[in-house]
Amino acid sequence: MPRRALDNPIVLAVLGLLLERPAHPHRILTELRERSDNHAAALTRGTLYNTVAALVGAGWVAEQGRERAGNRPERTVYALTPAGGEELVRRLDSGIRDPEREFSRFLGAVTYLGALGPDGAVAALTERGRRLGERIAADEARLAQALAAGVPRLHVIEAGYALCLARAELDWIAATVDDIRTGALNWPENREEANT
Repeated sequence: MPRRALDNPIVLAVLGLLLERPAHPHRILTELRERSDNHAAALTRGTLYNTVAALVGAGWVAEQGRERAGNRPERTVYALTPAGGEELVRRLDSGIRDPEREFSRFLGAVTYLGALGPDGAVAALTERGRRLGERIAADEARLAQALAAGVPRLHVIEAGYALCLARAELDWIAATVDDIRTGALNWPENREEANT
């Protein structure tokens, strides 16, 4: 298995889930998709199975047994090894300590906001703000429901962080739209200059 398979961001999520309890890849895939929209969009069955194979090859997870539910095929259950637990802690510590610049699709698009022109930029940002506001409201409700059901806050700490980021983005969008409308953020006369 190529070493770069161990550089996949999914590795941390898989190791974290296996810290909670041993599982077969199908259960891991289902859990990851249920817990995160980011994982749901980026994770395929093939990617997950390749990642699990790489984790086994690295000695970070090991087969714990097999299980069968009803008429379903037998599935291999994997558990975190002591080396996998150490790697999880190392990655968590590094991920929390080291503020890396993360390049998102939105950041890439904002880089060339000028190409939309002032009216197009306001329309696009306003629409994003509306959709983001809806997502924030739904995420707030889901988090409140989890906490009310007794889920410890530490188990959903990432949801609070994601909400904080989304709220900050929404504030930035509102301020930028206001700056465009008031002329504090203006466009050059020549449209090509708007992207330089």
